[in-house]
Amino acid sequence: MGSLSHDWFMTRPVPRFFLIAASLLALNPVAPAGEIPAADSDGTTVDPRFERAVAGLKESEKALYLYERIERVEDRKSGDSKPANITVSRVFPAGTGIAHIALGPDAAPTSAEAYRSELEKLLSTLTWAAASGKQQREAYEKVNKKQKERLDLIDQTRNAFIFTLLGQETRGDRTLSKYSMEPNPNYKPTSRGASIFAKVKGFVWLDEASGQMARIQGDVIEDISFGLFLGKIYKGSHFIQERYEFAPGVWLPTYSQYDFDARKLFSQISMHQKMFASQYRRVGTPADAIPIVKAELEKIDSATSANRTP
Repeated sequence: MGSLSHDWFMTRPVPRFFLIAASLLALNPVAPAGEIPAADSDGTTVDPRFERAVAGLKESEKALYLYERIERVEDRKSGDSKPANITVSRVFPAGTGIAHIALGPDAAPTSAEAYRSELEKLLSTLTWAAASGKQQREAYEKVNKKQKERLDLIDQTRNAFIFTLLGQETRGDRTLSKYSMEPNPNYKPTSRGASIFAKVKGFVWLDEASGQMARIQGDVIEDISFGLFLGKIYKGSHFIQERYEFAPGVWLPTYSQYDFDARKLFSQISMHQKMFASQYRRVGTPADAIPIVKAELEKIDSATSANRTP
């Protein structure tokens, strides 16, 4: 297989917690005048509309392990508008990981033979993931642990920021409410990962009809240390993400941009990356996906056989 990762966000050369800030910032805004927010379990107040946003982000996190998509990743050098490298891949959830099958710039296979081989490897991986056994249980436990960590961070972000309504904008036929995002000075992080929220500010756009997060734009306002303080993301780093609804209540990222400068050990890192995701399709669990891949292989074989017939 082209690649198989246990965490979708770790398939990019970006520190994982930076991407958590980019994609999982949930919403705990200042309630508009005249509205009485509901009481949260810890005594703070949360606008009930934004409980839907938190729930939606959790569903989106889970959906990334159920939906296949096409990803186009463009890497640029600082100051360059033209990509230095473009990678296109078919991203397919495989139960205990995410498969990446390389495609050409036009999102089509560059070699029919190589593509078929990748599908066979994917089918083998799905078959293994659909079985029950000690190795499978251990692999799923690792995946579930990582997902739980991310879901816990989503919950924490409800109190990590103060959001202030700035106005409304339109995106296509949808109305979005725009909020400024500032670190909550009273927030006490409960983990190292959550501590980064005090060093990020920006804006979020909430879909007015659904309460889901449609867009986020943020800046790192203080250097962020990571890796037992052996690395650092510098102040001024920037991220953007756009999300759209692909199924009722399921909002998934279509565009992400990361611009940051960092240090890892004694090496300086400068990253300017854009990621476009399209053609989302629900393939479900490995057991659900096996017939889909088998049917695709059979179609390829039938076409190949027909082409060989005199």
